[in-house]
Amino acid sequence: MDLLSRELTDIWERCLTLIRPSVNEQAFHTWFRPIRPKSIHDATVVLQVPNRFFLDYVDQHYRTILLAALSQVLGRPAQISYEILRPDAAPTTVSLPTPPPPNGIDAETQLSLRFTFDNFVEGSNNQFARAASLAVAQSPGQTAFNPLVIYGGVGLGKTHLLQAIGNYIRAHGNRHRVLYVSSERFTLDFISAIQNNRSSEFSARYRSVDVLLLDDIQFFANKERTQEEFFHTFNALYHRGKQIVLTSDRPPAELKGVEERLISRFNSGLVADIQPPDYETRLAILTKKAEENGIDLDPAIYDFIAANVTSNIRDLEGCLIRLLAYSSLTGQDITLRMAKEILRDIIRPKQRRLSIELIQSVVAEYYGLPDDLLRARTRKQEVAHARQVAMYMAKKLTNAPLKTIGLHFGGRDHTTVIHAIQTIQSALQDNEGLRCDLQNIERRIEIATL
Repeated sequence: MDLLSRELTDIWERCLTLIRPSVNEQAFHTWFRPIRPKSIHDATVVLQVPNRFFLDYVDQHYRTILLAALSQVLGRPAQISYEILRPDAAPTTVSLPTPPPPNGIDAETQLSLRFTFDNFVEGSNNQFARAASLAVAQSPGQTAFNPLVIYGGVGLGKTHLLQAIGNYIRAHGNRHRVLYVSSERFTLDFISAIQNNRSSEFSARYRSVDVLLLDDIQFFANKERTQEEFFHTFNALYHRGKQIVLTSDRPPAELKGVEERLISRFNSGLVADIQPPDYETRLAILTKKAEENGIDLDPAIYDFIAANVTSNIRDLEGCLIRLLAYSSLTGQDITLRMAKEILRDIIRPKQRRLSIELIQSVVAEYYGLPDDLLRARTRKQEVAHARQVAMYMAKKLTNAPLKTIGLHFGGRDHTTVIHAIQTIQSALQDNEGLRCDLQNIERRIEIATL
């Protein structure tokens, strides 16, 4: 039977009193205060949340805390269902698996169910690594990519691909035994096995899988006994045709403190790298994440974040989370001005003075060209067009004389600059695509100088 609103509010306030000491104050106000209790029926509590993005974050990070508090207040095991509040529309109820895996982790495989190939944004920086990962997922142990080693910096998607392989195998009805584990977890399990005289059980567990997904192998550095154990585990799996996929923050050859025989094993298959995402990929990641979670922001906000957060994907997602949290807490729509204020401690825009060099850099990135090509003597059509655009923007946005502009483009004469400006002006009369390009470039230049 549903409880009266006053009783329900009292139950929720008692839950919040239990939850508050378990999280920091900012997290409490960001992720718990916006939640509203809707109803309770048969120990299932329906909680209203602002949107899907908010739901996913709370359920992934705080479901255990919520369930513990609700169960304690109710005096019996509780379950949670969510209702998403959508402006100008009826609320949408979302029921999650019961009982759900803790934090979205499958207990058997240790895979996070949210990492799939479908929600991995592909770009030129990760195309090869994704293709190799998908090939392994489709035919584990049957390709020449064994082991597959994916390396790259922090937050670039290595773990996403690693777990996407496992989730793909599981989702396609394959009976392979899959295990995802970090190198740190492998090490801790090994130490515990030694301490408790269970080394044989440890070996049996890791050597009986069909697909071993091992994250961050650089953690093995200088751990001699762990390396010895993994060397034998690797050999046991490899010689039985089992698939091994590893990730690292650097190429195997550059791993310090790791035995040569292990590095030799790592290099025996396929080594694929992931580079930091380019602007287009960063923008695609932001818009995809927003679309998946029902967030609708001004495109200029995505531009602002993509132009200033260049290091990794986690920071991009962190910016979206911050904006969502603020919007949920205040009930305000996010504007570009507000986004700059909210993200000021995450995004510290480079204090870059508007200059011809900056314009060259932005134009070159927009057209996917190295900066120096705009100053080179090449007459390739795509380079010549980008150079003319850059000269046009330099004349429009700076007070530099034509001669100075020409000097910045490889010492070209001022007549070349005049020709470039006239060519672009003429093309603008009937070229909608060029007008769009120039608008986008000017906006990027503006963002770069904020």
